[in-house]
Amino acid sequence: MENNKRPESMDRITTPELARTFIDEQLAAIKAQVGGKKVLLALSGGVDSSVVAALLIKAIGQNLVCVHVNHGLLRKGEPEQVIEVFRNQMNANLVYVDATDRFLDKLAGVSDPEQKRKIIGSEFIDVFAEEAAKQDGIEFLAQGTIYPDILESGPVKSHHNVGGLPEDLHFELVEPIKFLFKDEVRVVGKELGLPDNMVYRQPFPGPGLGVRCPGAITRERLAAVRESDAILREEFARSGLEGKVWQYFTVVPDFKSTGVRDGARTFDWPVIIRAVNTRDAMSATVENIPFDLMEHIVERITHEVEGVNRVLYDFTPKPTGTIEYE
Repeated sequence: MENNKRPESMDRITTPELARTFIDEQLAAIKAQVGGKKVLLALSGGVDSSVVAALLIKAIGQNLVCVHVNHGLLRKGEPEQVIEVFRNQMNANLVYVDATDRFLDKLAGVSDPEQKRKIIGSEFIDVFAEEAAKQDGIEFLAQGTIYPDILESGPVKSHHNVGGLPEDLHFELVEPIKFLFKDEVRVVGKELGLPDNMVYRQPFPGPGLGVRCPGAITRERLAAVRESDAILREEFARSGLEGKVWQYFTVVPDFKSTGVRDGARTFDWPVIIRAVNTRDAMSATVENIPFDLMEHIVERITHEVEGVNRVLYDFTPKPTGTIEYE
């Protein structure tokens, strides 16, 4: 555990200057550790794995192999952003795997939240291991482990927060940000040139939209979650709430209610909006959204998202509610 203790002399990274010093030190450390060998990284598109990817691209270029697994539970536009930023802008050696059908087929009919998480985690590890087996000469595995991961659960970070390291992947770990806190990771990411919507991305659960589609996941309800979430994020950004509210998202529960559209009866899902503020995620307060903004969001969701006829706002703090629904 001694090697996983943050050095007492290490300054908090709060400025671009300190971030540049950290980056220079890590580039040298990565080159010394890896040399001319290859490194594998599971790139989710979250800030931790993205910062690790950007560091390793600077240090070893094409010798970093990034694997981005799209399990079909990502938010709208996220796989496209990973491809655009890393393959097109940074010239990363990126392997994109669209495993949507594979995941959703396994999840069909499964309503128990814990079972859903286990399926997503297990399948993610299997897909990643399969892609790793296709690569030649990989000797290192990079991970976006940060210091809270070590403090809370030991030195090995779960892949995408949904599982552990595959037992047959016997690689030496490369963990360049393992002594950083999340706010420090963001400062480093900003200095590395990552886009703001990646650096300051909201917390997002490993099982993705799967926990915001309570009950057995269907493609139709998942699409409603994805589209309504995109509308909510777009309107929060336009109104200046982006970055001021800690986490906001939509949920589409597995029940329907009667509505009216174009003079005809409908029987569709509700969309639940959740917007909370917190310091440590142990407790949370509900954001007071201006009523005119809420009216506009409701108008857009009920008219633009297929299969939806109501919008509800969750006023429940934590406790008694949790931030996520599953």
